[in-house]
Amino acid sequence: MLLANNISFKYSERFLFKNLDLSVSPKTITQIKGRNGTGKTTLIKILSNILIPTTGEIYWNGKNIYKNTRYFFNNLTLIMDTNTSKEDMTVNENIEFWQKLFKSPIKNNEIDLLLEMLNIHNYKNTFVKYLSYGEKRKLEISRLILEKKKLWMFDEPYLGLDEAAINIFNETLKNHVKAEGMVIFSSHYHLEMRGLNTIDLENYANN
Repeated sequence: MLLANNISFKYSERFLFKNLDLSVSPKTITQIKGRNGTGKTTLIKILSNILIPTTGEIYWNGKNIYKNTRYFFNNLTLIMDTNTSKEDMTVNENIEFWQKLFKSPIKNNEIDLLLEMLNIHNYKNTFVKYLSYGEKRKLEISRLILEKKKLWMFDEPYLGLDEAAINIFNETLKNHVKAEGMVIFSSHYHLEMRGLNTIDLENYANN
């Protein structure tokens, strides 16, 4: 479980948001909404321990994430709007790198099925720099399966995805939460899914 208490963030003498509480339990999806400039990306960075909030504390399974960083990161997959794949490596080389980095138990035939499902199986030996933005985002999504972490966080995960990829991504989210997983994402996308929790940052703005 992820708990955030009294989270505020001040930027250039102005609070983007104040006094925000958040509780994310297994089998739940939480969407962060709000106009551009309300701090959606900032909040994702705070919840993933990239940024330190002006006020507040965050706990993962009862442990403060600032004092137990490795424990927290061992349970977190974070996908921002910037891709982590290496441009001068092929799709397959990136996947092999992630496999080794995260000591993934996933087998090669499972990877082949995953790439086929994402419709990028024909690009296994293509350098990432030659992929379209949408294809790069699909490759980024493959990290979810490779890493097998409990908590998934995303910043604008639907950008660049076509309708087929969106449907696959949404099914992946459903399967994750069925398996006791948790999801937090920021997006303007209107997701219709049972049990979806939403946080509208407009309600926490410094009005």
